[in-house]
Amino acid sequence: MISAGDTAWMLVATALVMFMTPGLALFYGGLVRSKNVLATMMQSFICLGVVSILWVLFGYSLAFGPDIGGLIGALDWAGLSGVGLEPGPYSDKLPHLLFSAFQLMFAVITPALITGAYAERMKFSAFLIFTILWTTLVYFPVCHWVWGGGWLGKLGALDFAGGTVIHINSGVAALAAALILGKRQGYKQEPIYPHNLTMTVLGASILWFGWFGFNAGSALAANGTAALAFFTTQVATATAALAWILADKIFHGKPTTLGAASGAVAGLVAITPGAGFVGPVASIMIGGAAGFICFLAIMLKEKLGYDDSLDVVAVHGVGGLWGALATGLFASIGAQGLFFGNPKQLGIQAIAAGAAIVYSFTVSSIILLLLKKTTGLRVGNDDEVQGLDLSQHGETGYYLR
Repeated sequence: MISAGDTAWMLVATALVMFMTPGLALFYGGLVRSKNVLATMMQSFICLGVVSILWVLFGYSLAFGPDIGGLIGALDWAGLSGVGLEPGPYSDKLPHLLFSAFQLMFAVITPALITGAYAERMKFSAFLIFTILWTTLVYFPVCHWVWGGGWLGKLGALDFAGGTVIHINSGVAALAAALILGKRQGYKQEPIYPHNLTMTVLGASILWFGWFGFNAGSALAANGTAALAFFTTQVATATAALAWILADKIFHGKPTTLGAASGAVAGLVAITPGAGFVGPVASIMIGGAAGFICFLAIMLKEKLGYDDSLDVVAVHGVGGLWGALATGLFASIGAQGLFFGNPKQLGIQAIAAGAAIVYSFTVSSIILLLLKKTTGLRVGNDDEVQGLDLSQHGETGYYLR
């Protein structure tokens, strides 16, 4: 029953999604100051190690194992027991182990996204503990709610590739982290500029490339749905990049490279929940709106004054929320949204987004406050001034002679 074609495509898609995490490391690494580039990249990169171990030991079972009350999976598959080369319950054409590997890459990048909110000030030891606890207590349950047979999936929530599970979830956690850690030293008092935008554009390009595996791979087959998700991903991303630089021009007078890269990521985020449910024209509207909405969310952040270092809340939290709601508006393929005769879907999308927001913010805040009271979250003042590359890792990204 295993399909060779589907298996080959999903092996490629899994590798593409894995490649997104190093791409994120480059994207974030270019946005921080040079004294923090390695520490910032390390936080994304090492998620590949930490989350992979959690996934094998118990994560996959909690996220996708037999449902317990719509809230969490049972531990039947702990240690990947019973997860082998035969087809599994989520696809009768793929080896069960391959489905698990594909979903692992989603689990890896989600806590890595949060790191942009506390860049340049969190202790590496605190980051490791937070990542373990957050992935276990927040990501695995929310993943199960939507994709693993939990209550939101049963309610009818649409999330093709992770708008709620990944982007809203991580974006809300990022807000909690920014508020609880507090501002970087010198924030709003001295210039804090990206040190290498060429690195950031390279990272954004890798994310764009890898996102085809992220979205099209979520069809779990080499079929028409995968083709649709591939195409809508491209169109929404392209439109969002253009919309963002238009907003740059309107509000700041010049289109910026950073704006183009940020807009592309915003478009990728916004189309993720609806990639396999909407058509190309709808994807243009979703992407175009995402470019403007996420741009305005950053302007709002500046007025509110919290220090989300790399704008995770605005791009992933707000972009993911718009994408989830837009799916409830524009879904027309395999499901129907408000504009296609099913207003109930928009309400279901709002319930799913609201549940993720409340749960993620609450549990993330509890984890962060506990760490703040015990091990501590932030590096010392002198270490922050010196930079995390040297103070946390004893190395530097650039040796200039």
